[in-house]
Amino acid sequence: MATKKTDDVFSLSSFDPAKFADSFREFAEKGAAQSKDAYAKMKTAAEEATKTVEATVESAQTGTIELGLKALDALRTNAENSLSHMEALLGVKSLSELVELQTIFIRKQAELAVEQAKTMQEATKKVAENVAKPGKDAAEKAISNFKKA
Repeated sequence: MATKKTDDVFSLSSFDPAKFADSFREFAEKGAAQSKDAYAKMKTAAEEATKTVEATVESAQTGTIELGLKALDALRTNAENSLSHMEALLGVKSLSELVELQTIFIRKQAELAVEQAKTMQEATKKVAENVAKPGKDAAEKAISNFKKA
């Protein structure tokens, strides 16, 4: 019987270093390209997230100032009304006049409180929408990019 000689797979003579080096270089280049691409995507995402946070903080700061000014205006109005009412009370000549002044003052203050509450509610709603807008826009953009991929 004739035996057919086969090359030993594990022998060093079948090892071609040039092929190994080419394969390794190709693998390394592909890995480097993928790493650069991943880094670029992460950098872009980080920059967009930073812009979103900055816009959110700026909106919150602006809104807080706006709400604070509205609250100060309401306090000033209430203080002025109270002082005017106190001056009017100092000139009261009868009990019926005192009751009438007090009733008018309480009614006006109640109406003013409702008006001030509506104003603050509208301003708070506007501020909340402005603060949420950058995050909402970023989320919508991310979802649309995700759907495209």
